[in-house]
Amino acid sequence: MRADSSGLKRPRYPMPDFVRNALGERGLMDAYTQRPAYQQNDYIGWILRAKRQETKESRLRQMLDELERGGVYMNMKHAASEKK
Repeated sequence: MRADSSGLKRPRYPMPDFVRNALGERGLMDAYTQRPAYQQNDYIGWILRAKRQETKESRLRQMLDELERGGVYMNMKHAASEKK
């Protein structure tokens, strides 16, 4: 983890290649970068903290689905990201 200039008070997780690749393949990098820094960081940390590969993959799929759908963040309603 590293500190950055995003305004986060806690260290920021670097984006792993497998997440970057998945975002690119699904065309969701813009949707990801439009989310607040804390959400980006929470998603990456949540995925990386999984102990089992299957759990990492499941969490990655959830993040991708939420970004694609819009209006949701970590299974919670997120009005700011709703698709118009």
